[in-house]
Amino acid sequence: MRNKTGFNPLSRTAAHQRAMARNMVTSLFRFERITTTQAKAKEVRKAAEKLITRGKVDSVHNRRTAAKFIQDEKILNKLFTEIGPRMKDRNGGYTRILKLGFRQGDAADVVILELVDYKLPSQDDASAKDKKAETKKPAAKKAPAKKAASKAKSAEKAAPAEEAK
Repeated sequence: MRNKTGFNPLSRTAAHQRAMARNMVTSLFRFERITTTQAKAKEVRKAAEKLITRGKVDSVHNRRTAAKFIQDEKILNKLFTEIGPRMKDRNGGYTRILKLGFRQGDAADVVILELVDYKLPSQDDASAKDKKAETKKPAAKKAPAKKAASKAKSAEKAAPAEEAK
C-alpha cells in the first residue's frame, strides 16, 4: 500500500539521497544546466525550487537555511546575488526539464534540467573566448622564439666545425 509516500527514494539510502540531491543542486546552480535521468531530475527540482525561493530574499536566516543544503560558499553567494534576483518576478517554476531520449546502457530516460532563464552560449560568447585566446597567444610564442635562438646558437657552433673540415 502506498500510504502517501511523497517522494521517490531512487533505490538509495536516506544519506545517499540527501548527498546526491545536494551535489546535483550545487551543480545545477553552478552550470545552470545539467544532464541526468528523469527520476533524479524530478526529485532535484523540488529542492532547487525551494532554494531559489529562499534566494529571492537575501537575509541572514535565508542564507543560513540555504547553507545547510549548499556547502560551496561560492555557489551559495551566486544563489543570493545572481540567481535569486533574476527570478524575483517569477512566482515559481524556476526550472525546466527537457527530454533527450534514452540512455544506451540501461534505456533510462535522460533529460536536461535547467534554469528557465538559461541561455545557450552565443556567437558573442565564442568571440569573447577567441579574444581571450588571442591575448594569451603572444605568451605562447615566446617559447618557440627561445627555441629558435637556441637553434641559431647550435648552428653557429656547428659552422666553425664544418669550416675546419
